[in-house]
Amino acid sequence: MSFFNISKLGRSKSKKNQQKPLFVAQPFISATLVNGSLKKIVELPRYVDQNEWLAVNTFDFFNYINQFYGVIADFCTTKDCPVMSAGPNYEYTWTDNQKKNVKFAAPKYVDFVMTRIQNLLNDESVFPTKSAPGCEFPKDFINILRSIYKQLFRILAHIYWSHYDKILHLSCEGHLNTLFAHFICFAREFDLLDKKELAPMSDLIAELEYQMK
Repeated sequence: MSFFNISKLGRSKSKKNQQKPLFVAQPFISATLVNGSLKKIVELPRYVDQNEWLAVNTFDFFNYINQFYGVIADFCTTKDCPVMSAGPNYEYTWTDNQKKNVKFAAPKYVDFVMTRIQNLLNDESVFPTKSAPGCEFPKDFINILRSIYKQLFRILAHIYWSHYDKILHLSCEGHLNTLFAHFICFAREFDLLDKKELAPMSDLIAELEYQMK
């Protein structure tokens, strides 16, 4: 069984005669820090509240992805990345307060995403840190998480498609692949990503899944 049944995402362009990206070429696609399945790592531990488990892992994923973006941030400029994209076939827009889809350069898009997620993580009404009456996770917590994971996935996809050469220069491909595999496996375990979102990374997902059986 695959991580997800991949389907097309929103705005897609023709893929005829398109060369495969470097991150799905050998030996880079095989670079990971772990061997075997990640299933046990992502499963809910016994006696642990599910929302607590989701919250802790979300906090970690946010920080790890933020660190990886920080590594390539100097190269992700409005000139080099005028749109937020994941390769030539997928472009992302930001939904503003008026529910309008707005196209931003990648660094501005990422800044909006990270600021929004950081504000949510700091909000006690969304991610409570105290065990007291009234300090509970919101009823729509899973939907909030799905929005967070969608945006974090897009940042990972942008790093792979637009800045992978910088990752290779720093010899971080094994770390990035491992983080990506962990992120996807966790999202699958708790149904946090829509199937169609994963289309830009379907080849890498399929290969990492095969390697980590």
